Amino acid sequence: MKQNKIITTCFLTLLLACRVQTLCALESDPDQPITIDSNTATYDDASATSTYTGSVVTVQGSIRVNSDKLVVYFVNGDAEKLVFTGNKAKFKQTPSEGAEDITGEAFTGEYYPKQNLLVLIKDATVWHGNGAYSSERIEYNSKTSIVKAGDKNSDAKRVHVLLKPKQNSEKKTNDNASGQAPN
Repeated sequence: MKQNKIITTCFLTLLLACRVQTLCALESDPDQPITIDSNTATYDDASATSTYTGSVVTVQGSIRVNSDKLVVYFVNGDAEKLVFTGNKAKFKQTPSEGAEDITGEAFTGEYYPKQNLLVLIKDATVWHGNGAYSSERIEYNSKTSIVKAGDKNSDAKRVHVLLKPKQNSEKKTNDNASGQAPN
């Protein structure tokens, strides 16, 4: 029980550190078309799916996903769900103009464009700024840049958080800005 409180505290600290950097996805991302480049493409009208294989690159605004395979599920002609798989599918997004990219990877990714939701499954990791977190499942809202990791119903599915200290030059710059003398 005590370990869960420590993990929760570390995770909340990481989320707070990420939020302090004024994260919000580029507002135009959800309104942009989804483009897909791959070696092969197949559309199955009966199942309303299209499958792309071989060095698949999927882009929507500042969001970019590289994977070995992508399956797009359509509902009434709209892309409802995109499932990325591969030897670690990778994503990146620019959260706001001039901000450092958020990146991540997992063996499986599910993207729900209408909900701005990316779910990373199986050996998932997300990096941003001085922090990284890993879990078997990470949910990332690409519009709000809010991340949820782990499974609150299971102690067996752990979340690992790494918070790196700022570089010395960053600390000195921040100290000088606050009126403190550098070390």
